[in-house]
Amino acid sequence: MSDGPGPIDHDRVLVVIPTYQERENLGLVVRRVRAAAAGVHVLVVDDGSPDGTGEVAEELASSDAHVHVLHRTDKAGLGAAYVAGFDWARDRDYEVVVEMDADGSHPPEDLPRMLAMLGSHGAGADVVLGSRYVPGGRVVNWPRRREFLSRGGNVYCRLALGVGVRDITSGYRAYRRTVLDTVRLDTVASQGYCFQVDLAYRSIEAGFVVVEVPITFTEREFGDSKMSGSIVREALVRVTKWGLRRRWRQARTALRGG
Repeated sequence: MSDGPGPIDHDRVLVVIPTYQERENLGLVVRRVRAAAAGVHVLVVDDGSPDGTGEVAEELASSDAHVHVLHRTDKAGLGAAYVAGFDWARDRDYEVVVEMDADGSHPPEDLPRMLAMLGSHGAGADVVLGSRYVPGGRVVNWPRRREFLSRGGNVYCRLALGVGVRDITSGYRAYRRTVLDTVRLDTVASQGYCFQVDLAYRSIEAGFVVVEVPITFTEREFGDSKMSGSIVREALVRVTKWGLRRRWRQARTALRGG
């Protein structure tokens, strides 16, 4: 669906970083973003972290006009935090919105390359995924069980949904504003990994161009992972439901054609 517009103006790019209990990581991540891609803006969406993450975010914003903070009173989950950040970006007419984790696992140094893929000199993409599972991508310091679960989940998504994306659960990605205006964010109820699958699948179904670029994913050094059994179960149930719906549509189309 991309019409191949010109190079991306970094001043119209917003990096959304959801946080909960990320006091030790946030400052370094924000500074790395600002150093890697001069001109981009950062929005920290904090879900009422009791460890003072929100205060760290305010300190960063007070010393850098390109850093902004959105405080939320409830821990409503990753998906809700991102949707709030997307709405904040759309209200202020940003052209590109980037998802990035606060724990340092997503390398900000790869951001310029991802943004270039959205520009006319790149793939002219509408969505760019930072992928661990394409040639050149890799994971560092992850337990074997976590990597096995992640790779297996991505294979299951490809088979169930009929998509060619190899890392559809990646939480490091860049969207054109037009994608977010189209995919009906108000109907997204998914959380965790499933939120990432949901938005990528909606983008593909809507006809947008989704590409992957290799990244090195590095496990966090500080703090605890937010992954839980409930997040995995949600993804399994929802992806299975979407896959069955897709199969039913295909079968109904085939019957009509016959």
